[in-house]
Amino acid sequence: MSRLTYHVIEHDGGYAYRVGDTISETFASHDEALRAARIAAAEQRRPDEDATIEYQDARGARHVETARGDDRPDTDVDG
Repeated sequence: MSRLTYHVIEHDGGYAYRVGDTISETFASHDEALRAARIAAAEQRRPDEDATIEYQDARGARHVETARGDDRPDTDVDG
């Protein structure tokens, strides 16, 4: 099982959370960003239904995959 860590960072005159290369919207305070990161991390762990995912890679090739709804990562927050 994979692990995702949500990091609270300074961003664009406020604070945001980052997961990998993805950065959230900007929040006015560290506490707001931390609260949002905790909510997002909890939602990431919640099981869902299986879903079909279609995407195009950097070379332009099209891919279709099935994402299992019960295959959720472990998450934590580094605030």
